[in-house]
Amino acid sequence: MKTINRRSAIALGVTAAAVTPLFTLAAAAKVKKYGPKEGKEIAPGVRVVEVGTGNSDIPAYKSISIVDVVFQPGAAAPAMVMDNDMVCTITAGEFTIKKADKQFKLKEGDMYTCSKGKTDEAANTSKVVGIHRMAVLIPA
Repeated sequence: MKTINRRSAIALGVTAAAVTPLFTLAAAAKVKKYGPKEGKEIAPGVRVVEVGTGNSDIPAYKSISIVDVVFQPGAAAPAMVMDNDMVCTITAGEFTIKKADKQFKLKEGDMYTCSKGKTDEAANTSKVVGIHRMAVLIPA
């Protein structure tokens, strides 16, 4: 595992501080009910819905794009290499996340991160429609 230096720790802290208000607002708002055809299908039972984009005050990123990834019960997104760094929160359902070096379970309200160039896989393990809200950090 790579060690984290002071500069990386500060950048991560600033990123988390900047993105956290987005998720606070998302958590306070009622979870949107998406129709079965809303957004773009990326795998059977998995659709991506663009929520919005805003400018970033974090020097390493020019903007932040918010997307909801909507999983039908039991649906899974295959392993994919991440194009950007992301901060994700589960706004509905329960998931199993698989990364190259670990696997973990998340429930509504839990957060995790994805790193550019790393592989992630997600499966909705609940009996309800599951939603990942992702803050995609677009490089400057």
